[in-house]
Amino acid sequence: MEKIKIQRKPKWMKSPLPSGKTYIDVKSIVAKNRLHTICTSGNCPNMGECWNAGTATFMILGDICTRACGFCNTKTGKPLAVDYDEPNRIADSVDKMKLKHCVLTSVDRDDLEDGGAEVWATTIREIKNRTPHVTIECLIPDFNGDKDLINKVIDAGPEVVSHNMETVRRLTPTTRTKAKYDTSLRVIEIISNSSARSKSGIMLGLTETKEEVLETMRDLRNVGCEVITIGQYLQPTPNHLPIHEFITPETFKEYETIGLEMGFRYVESGPLVRSSYHAEKHVN
Repeated sequence: MEKIKIQRKPKWMKSPLPSGKTYIDVKSIVAKNRLHTICTSGNCPNMGECWNAGTATFMILGDICTRACGFCNTKTGKPLAVDYDEPNRIADSVDKMKLKHCVLTSVDRDDLEDGGAEVWATTIREIKNRTPHVTIECLIPDFNGDKDLINKVIDAGPEVVSHNMETVRRLTPTTRTKAKYDTSLRVIEIISNSSARSKSGIMLGLTETKEEVLETMRDLRNVGCEVITIGQYLQPTPNHLPIHEFITPETFKEYETIGLEMGFRYVESGPLVRSSYHAEKHVN
Protein backbone atom coordinates (compact mmCIF):
# COMPACT_ATOMS: atom_id res chain seq x y z
CA MET A 1 0.00 0.00 0.00
CA GLU A 2 1.34 3.43 -0.93
CA LYS A 3 2.26 5.54 2.05
CA ILE A 4 0.18 8.71 2.34
CA LYS A 5 0.87 11.56 4.72
CA ILE A 6 -1.58 11.73 7.61
CA GLN A 7 -3.77 14.85 7.45
CA ARG A 8 -3.63 17.50 10.15
CA LYS A 9 -6.57 17.15 12.52
CA PRO A 10 -9.11 19.99 12.74
CA LYS A 11 -9.67 21.69 16.08
CA TRP A 12 -12.74 19.60 16.92
CA MET A 13 -10.62 16.42 16.85
CA LYS A 14 -8.38 17.53 19.72
CA SER A 15 -8.57 15.52 22.94
CA PRO A 16 -6.64 16.00 26.21
CA LEU A 17 -3.67 13.78 26.99
CA PRO A 18 -4.46 11.02 29.51
CA SER A 19 -3.55 11.95 33.09
CA GLY A 20 -4.84 11.83 36.66
CA LYS A 21 -4.69 9.43 39.60
CA THR A 22 -7.57 7.21 38.49
CA TYR A 23 -6.03 6.88 35.04
CA ILE A 24 -2.73 5.84 36.60
CA ASP A 25 -4.51 3.34 38.89
CA VAL A 26 -6.38 1.75 35.99
CA LYS A 27 -3.20 1.59 33.93
CA SER A 28 -1.44 -0.13 36.83
CA ILE A 29 -4.17 -2.76 37.28
CA VAL A 30 -4.21 -3.53 33.54
CA ALA A 31 -0.42 -3.89 33.47
CA LYS A 32 -0.24 -5.99 36.65
CA ASN A 33 -2.79 -8.49 35.35
CA ARG A 34 -1.13 -8.66 31.91
CA LEU A 35 -4.30 -7.58 30.12
CA HIS A 36 -4.87 -6.00 26.73
CA THR A 37 -7.20 -3.08 26.10
CA ILE A 38 -8.55 -1.76 22.84
CA CYS A 39 -8.07 1.67 24.44
CA THR A 40 -4.32 1.42 23.89
CA SER A 41 -4.11 -0.87 20.85
CA GLY A 42 -6.71 1.22 19.03
CA ASN A 43 -5.21 4.58 20.08
CA CYS A 44 -8.63 5.66 21.32
CA PRO A 45 -8.93 9.46 21.71
CA ASN A 46 -11.22 9.00 24.72
CA MET A 47 -8.82 6.87 26.77
CA GLY A 48 -8.12 9.63 29.30
CA GLU A 49 -11.81 10.39 29.81
CA CYS A 50 -12.84 6.74 30.17
CA TRP A 51 -9.93 5.59 32.33
CA ASN A 52 -10.37 8.56 34.65
CA ALA A 53 -13.97 7.43 35.05
CA GLY A 54 -12.59 4.03 36.08
CA THR A 55 -13.69 2.21 32.94
CA ALA A 56 -11.82 0.38 30.20
CA THR A 57 -12.56 -1.90 27.27
CA PHE A 58 -10.75 -5.19 27.80
CA MET A 59 -9.53 -7.07 24.75
CA ILE A 60 -9.52 -10.83 25.32
CA LEU A 61 -7.91 -13.72 23.44
CA GLY A 62 -4.59 -11.94 23.04
CA ASP A 63 -3.56 -8.91 21.02
CA ILE A 64 -2.75 -10.54 17.65
CA CYS A 65 -5.58 -10.70 15.13
CA THR A 66 -5.89 -13.23 12.31
CA ARG A 67 -7.31 -10.50 10.06
CA ALA A 68 -5.63 -7.37 8.73
CA CYS A 69 -8.30 -4.72 8.20
CA GLY A 70 -7.07 -1.53 6.56
CA PHE A 71 -8.34 0.76 9.32
CA CYS A 72 -7.26 -1.18 12.41
CA ASN A 73 -4.07 -0.70 14.42
CA THR A 74 -4.30 -4.06 16.22
CA LYS A 75 -1.36 -6.36 15.47
CA THR A 76 -1.99 -9.04 12.86
CA GLY A 77 -0.36 -12.43 12.36
CA LYS A 78 -0.35 -15.84 14.03
CA PRO A 79 -1.88 -15.52 17.51
CA LEU A 80 -0.32 -17.09 20.58
CA ALA A 81 -1.92 -20.03 22.36
CA VAL A 82 -5.11 -19.27 24.26
CA ASP A 83 -4.48 -18.10 27.82
CA TYR A 84 -7.16 -19.93 29.81
CA ASP A 85 -6.37 -17.99 33.00
CA GLU A 86 -7.21 -14.70 31.30
CA PRO A 87 -10.95 -14.78 32.23
CA ASN A 88 -10.00 -14.99 35.91
CA ARG A 89 -7.60 -12.04 35.60
CA ILE A 90 -10.22 -10.01 33.76
CA ALA A 91 -12.76 -10.67 36.51
CA ASP A 92 -10.19 -9.78 39.15
CA SER A 93 -9.44 -6.48 37.41
CA VAL A 94 -13.12 -5.59 37.04
CA ASP A 95 -13.51 -6.16 40.80
CA LYS A 96 -10.44 -4.12 41.76
CA MET A 97 -11.39 -1.27 39.44
CA LYS A 98 -14.82 -1.16 41.13
CA LEU A 99 -16.59 -1.01 37.81
CA LYS A 100 -20.35 -0.79 37.41
CA HIS A 101 -20.19 -1.55 33.70
CA CYS A 102 -17.45 -3.11 31.62
CA VAL A 103 -16.90 -3.67 27.92
CA LEU A 104 -15.24 -6.74 26.43
CA THR A 105 -13.94 -7.09 22.90
CA SER A 106 -11.49 -9.41 21.18
CA VAL A 107 -9.27 -9.90 18.19
CA ASP A 108 -10.54 -12.23 15.47
CA ARG A 109 -9.40 -15.78 16.16
CA ASP A 110 -10.08 -17.57 12.87
CA ASP A 111 -7.38 -20.03 13.94
CA LEU A 112 -9.70 -21.49 16.60
CA GLU A 113 -12.50 -23.91 15.74
CA ASP A 114 -15.03 -21.93 17.78
CA GLY A 115 -13.49 -18.52 17.06
CA GLY A 116 -12.91 -18.11 20.80
CA ALA A 117 -16.61 -18.28 21.75
CA GLU A 118 -15.99 -20.53 24.75
CA VAL A 119 -13.40 -18.13 26.18
CA TRP A 120 -15.87 -15.29 25.61
CA ALA A 121 -18.56 -17.15 27.56
CA THR A 122 -16.16 -18.12 30.36
CA THR A 123 -14.98 -14.52 30.77
CA ILE A 124 -18.54 -13.23 31.04
CA ARG A 125 -19.46 -15.89 33.60
CA GLU A 126 -16.33 -15.19 35.67
CA ILE A 127 -17.18 -11.48 35.85
CA LYS A 128 -20.80 -12.19 36.74
CA ASN A 129 -19.79 -14.68 39.44
CA ARG A 130 -17.24 -12.32 40.99
CA THR A 131 -19.20 -9.07 40.64
CA PRO A 132 -22.87 -9.84 39.91
CA HIS A 133 -23.81 -6.15 40.04
CA VAL A 134 -21.60 -5.33 37.03
CA THR A 135 -23.32 -5.02 33.67
CA ILE A 136 -21.44 -6.15 30.58
CA GLU A 137 -21.25 -5.14 26.94
CA CYS A 138 -19.60 -7.52 24.49
CA LEU A 139 -18.23 -6.18 21.20
CA ILE A 140 -17.92 -9.46 19.32
CA PRO A 141 -16.30 -10.51 16.03
CA ASP A 142 -18.55 -11.98 13.35
CA PHE A 143 -17.82 -15.68 14.16
CA ASN A 144 -18.36 -16.13 10.41
CA GLY A 145 -22.08 -15.69 11.05
CA ASP A 146 -22.33 -18.96 13.02
CA LYS A 147 -25.53 -18.66 15.07
CA ASP A 148 -24.53 -21.32 17.60
CA LEU A 149 -21.24 -19.55 18.41
CA ILE A 150 -22.91 -16.15 18.67
CA ASN A 151 -25.57 -17.59 20.96
CA LYS A 152 -22.88 -19.17 23.15
CA VAL A 153 -21.72 -15.64 23.98
CA ILE A 154 -25.25 -14.30 24.37
CA ASP A 155 -26.32 -17.17 26.63
CA ALA A 156 -23.56 -16.28 29.11
CA GLY A 157 -25.68 -13.25 30.03
CA PRO A 158 -24.20 -9.93 28.81
CA GLU A 159 -26.69 -7.07 28.81
CA VAL A 160 -25.48 -5.56 25.51
CA VAL A 161 -23.97 -7.39 22.55
CA SER A 162 -22.41 -5.31 19.82
CA HIS A 163 -20.92 -6.06 16.43
CA ASN A 164 -19.57 -3.26 14.27
CA MET A 165 -20.47 -2.84 10.61
CA GLU A 166 -17.45 -0.45 10.49
CA THR A 167 -18.37 1.05 7.11
CA VAL A 168 -20.89 1.13 4.27
CA ARG A 169 -21.55 -1.74 1.88
CA ARG A 170 -19.47 -0.35 -1.01
CA LEU A 171 -16.35 0.10 1.11
CA THR A 172 -16.53 -3.15 3.06
CA PRO A 173 -14.43 -5.27 0.63
CA THR A 174 -11.55 -2.77 0.62
CA THR A 175 -11.77 -1.82 4.31
CA ARG A 176 -12.31 -5.15 6.07
CA THR A 177 -10.54 -8.43 5.36
CA LYS A 178 -12.75 -11.54 5.19
CA ALA A 179 -15.69 -9.79 6.89
CA LYS A 180 -18.78 -9.34 4.72
CA TYR A 181 -21.46 -6.69 4.99
CA ASP A 182 -24.36 -9.14 4.91
CA THR A 183 -22.66 -11.46 7.41
CA SER A 184 -22.38 -8.57 9.85
CA LEU A 185 -26.06 -7.75 9.35
CA ARG A 186 -26.87 -11.39 10.11
CA VAL A 187 -24.87 -11.17 13.35
CA ILE A 188 -26.84 -8.07 14.40
CA GLU A 189 -30.12 -9.79 13.54
CA ILE A 190 -29.24 -12.80 15.70
CA ILE A 191 -28.45 -10.48 18.61
CA SER A 192 -31.65 -8.49 18.05
CA ASN A 193 -33.71 -11.67 18.30
CA SER A 194 -32.16 -12.52 21.67
CA SER A 195 -32.53 -11.16 25.20
CA ALA A 196 -29.49 -8.88 24.77
CA ARG A 197 -29.60 -5.32 23.51
CA SER A 198 -28.16 -5.10 19.98
CA LYS A 199 -25.63 -2.46 19.02
CA SER A 200 -23.37 -1.60 16.09
CA GLY A 201 -20.99 1.12 14.96
CA ILE A 202 -19.64 2.75 11.83
CA MET A 203 -16.82 5.19 11.11
CA LEU A 204 -16.89 8.04 8.62
CA GLY A 205 -14.30 9.74 6.45
CA LEU A 206 -13.48 6.92 4.00
CA THR A 207 -15.25 8.33 0.88
CA GLU A 208 -18.72 7.12 1.90
CA THR A 209 -21.62 9.32 0.77
CA LYS A 210 -24.48 10.57 2.93
CA GLU A 211 -26.92 8.24 1.16
CA GLU A 212 -24.63 5.28 1.80
CA VAL A 213 -24.47 6.14 5.50
CA LEU A 214 -28.26 6.40 5.66
CA GLU A 215 -28.56 3.10 3.79
CA THR A 216 -26.39 1.39 6.40
CA MET A 217 -28.40 2.94 9.22
CA ARG A 218 -31.63 1.71 7.60
CA ASP A 219 -30.15 -1.76 7.09
CA LEU A 220 -29.28 -1.91 10.79
CA ARG A 221 -32.75 -0.81 11.88
CA ASN A 222 -34.31 -3.37 9.53
CA VAL A 223 -32.55 -6.18 11.44
CA GLY A 224 -33.57 -4.72 14.80
CA CYS A 225 -30.42 -2.88 15.87
CA GLU A 226 -31.20 -0.67 18.88
CA VAL A 227 -27.99 1.31 19.45
CA ILE A 228 -25.60 2.83 16.93
CA THR A 229 -22.30 4.68 17.32
CA ILE A 230 -20.99 6.91 14.53
CA GLY A 231 -17.50 8.37 14.71
CA GLN A 232 -14.62 9.77 12.68
CA TYR A 233 -12.08 7.37 11.18
CA LEU A 234 -8.54 8.24 12.27
CA GLN A 235 -5.60 6.86 10.30
CA PRO A 236 -3.38 5.02 12.82
CA THR A 237 -0.22 5.01 10.69
CA PRO A 238 0.80 6.02 7.15
CA ASN A 239 0.42 2.34 6.19
CA HIS A 240 -3.30 2.32 6.95
CA LEU A 241 -6.18 3.58 4.83
CA PRO A 242 -5.98 7.34 4.34
CA ILE A 243 -8.57 9.76 5.68
CA HIS A 244 -10.63 11.14 2.82
CA GLU A 245 -12.19 13.91 4.90
CA PHE A 246 -12.90 15.05 8.44
CA ILE A 247 -16.64 15.08 9.02
CA THR A 248 -17.95 18.20 10.79
CA PRO A 249 -19.67 18.09 14.20
CA GLU A 250 -22.78 19.51 12.52
CA THR A 251 -22.98 16.54 10.14
CA PHE A 252 -22.56 14.10 13.02
CA LYS A 253 -25.39 15.89 14.84
CA GLU A 254 -27.57 15.52 11.75
CA TYR A 255 -26.96 11.75 11.69
CA GLU A 256 -27.87 11.60 15.38
CA THR A 257 -31.19 13.31 14.72
CA ILE A 258 -31.95 11.08 11.73
CA GLY A 259 -31.01 7.95 13.67
CA LEU A 260 -33.40 8.76 16.50
CA GLU A 261 -36.13 9.44 13.95
CA MET A 262 -35.42 6.01 12.43
CA GLY A 263 -36.13 4.41 15.78
CA PHE A 264 -32.70 3.73 17.33
CA ARG A 265 -32.95 3.85 21.13
CA TYR A 266 -29.52 5.47 21.42
CA VAL A 267 -27.36 7.25 18.86
CA GLU A 268 -23.84 8.28 19.83
CA SER A 269 -22.66 10.40 16.91
CA GLY A 270 -19.65 12.71 17.02
CA PRO A 271 -16.07 13.12 15.80
CA LEU A 272 -14.50 11.44 18.84
CA VAL A 273 -17.16 8.76 19.36
CA ARG A 274 -15.91 5.17 19.47
CA SER A 275 -17.73 1.87 19.95
CA SER A 276 -17.58 1.86 23.75
CA TYR A 277 -18.08 5.61 24.24
CA HIS A 278 -20.70 6.17 26.97
CA ALA A 279 -21.39 2.44 26.80
CA GLU A 280 -22.92 2.43 30.29
CA LYS A 281 -25.85 4.46 28.94
CA HIS A 282 -26.84 1.75 26.47
CA VAL A 283 -27.84 -0.89 29.03
CA ASN A 284 -31.23 0.42 30.18
